[in-house]
Amino acid sequence: MKSVLRWVSRISDAIAATMLAAIFFIFLIQIGSRYAPKIIGYFGWAETFPILASIRPLGWTLELIAVLWVWVIFFSCAFVVREYDHVKFDIIYLSVSRRLRTVFAIISAAAIVAGMLYAFMPTWDYIDWMKIRKTSTVRNPFTGDKIPLRTVFSVYGGFMIVVAARYGWLVIDTFRNGPPKTEIEIVLEAEAQAEAREVSS
Repeated sequence: MKSVLRWVSRISDAIAATMLAAIFFIFLIQIGSRYAPKIIGYFGWAETFPILASIRPLGWTLELIAVLWVWVIFFSCAFVVREYDHVKFDIIYLSVSRRLRTVFAIISAAAIVAGMLYAFMPTWDYIDWMKIRKTSTVRNPFTGDKIPLRTVFSVYGGFMIVVAARYGWLVIDTFRNGPPKTEIEIVLEAEAQAEAREVSS
């Protein structure tokens, strides 16, 4: 099971990294299409480089970056960001006993599951309604049609399901093994393991 989760984590990291790389390169294309003709014109190279001088700003780059950014955020929060990576106000949580931390962890995780499940159907109804609206400039590369916004925002529906499943599992795991480790505990444990490896070597 751990090996499967490890592979899912690696694939998720690769997908998120690919989307971020695509955003970066599309951004470079946007800058090039906007400023290349101006630079060519400024130096008087229009006759020397007529192809570059004929380039016009590409409007689709802005919209595609926005679409990819939506997907990066919700996909990464669902599959890449770990529990202890989230920003938390845990002063009270860290000051109480381990037993009370277990209660806090179960209540908070169950509340997230309940909130996601309660809001899922109304949210999905709205996402489904967005099929009547389509992207302005970005088109499906296979069909040439504009992309329905339902497809763009469907990632949020997936995000809700995955987050509900993750925190549902956290409830079960907390019942079995106690509260999740804090970031401080994870760091100290990693340092202890590193020291143990140094001693054994």
